Amino acid sequence: MKMEIVNPDPRYGKVHLLEPAPLGYLHLAADVQAAHRPGPVLRRGRELLQLLGVLKWQARQLAQLDAVERATVYDALAFTAPGGYVKGPPGSLPRPWFDVVVLVEATSPEAAAEARSAPEFQALADTLTGQARRVHQIAARNVRRVGDVDTSRPGLFLFNYFTGDDPELAVELWDYLAGWYETETGLGNSTLLTPLEGEKSDYVMINHARWDHSLPLFMARQLPKKTFRSYLLANLAAHHVTAMPVLYRLA
Repeated sequence: MKMEIVNPDPRYGKVHLLEPAPLGYLHLAADVQAAHRPGPVLRRGRELLQLLGVLKWQARQLAQLDAVERATVYDALAFTAPGGYVKGPPGSLPRPWFDVVVLVEATSPEAAAEARSAPEFQALADTLTGQARRVHQIAARNVRRVGDVDTSRPGLFLFNYFTGDDPELAVELWDYLAGWYETETGLGNSTLLTPLEGEKSDYVMINHARWDHSLPLFMARQLPKKTFRSYLLANLAAHHVTAMPVLYRLA
């Protein structure tokens, strides 16, 4: 399929990009206590809070390795309905009901494999897997970068999980989707991750970003806009791409 923007708008071009980061990534996501419905996460059980505490301690141990730059633990705030194209019956869509995410940033894609085999990562992965109903893990590289995601302070964090028939087309389309967010929400940072060769993933790409907005303000700055549907969702559907955003806070 050739990319052709539907309902083009002069306000929305390609997002402004930096060179991709040279890092490697381990994205470890789990469904621990997710309610499997769109909307805010209203309750967190004691077991989940205790798990997050253990994971944060293990992430600090992992971050001390020479191959690792950062290891960050995220706690879900809200799940959203899928946007764009849904192929097959609705139940066949690999919904990312991930209420816990650990993102490990390694010094290079090659170093990500070294970090994955380290006892510190294995211990963290075992801890999460032992309490999760589903775990999704990939090693990835950065293919698009608007700016680095600042994890040194609180904020509203996004992991947006994409499925699509053509991974290269999905990445090409992302440039325009991010251009919409740059104009409408002031997006100034984002890293788009794609699986390393040989990795098995339910998603063709995962986008990571951060805003200083509250969750209600973030939703209010995009959902009421007509172009959210006529431009953003329409182009996802036209190019057979599905976006499934989940919003997080630092654990």
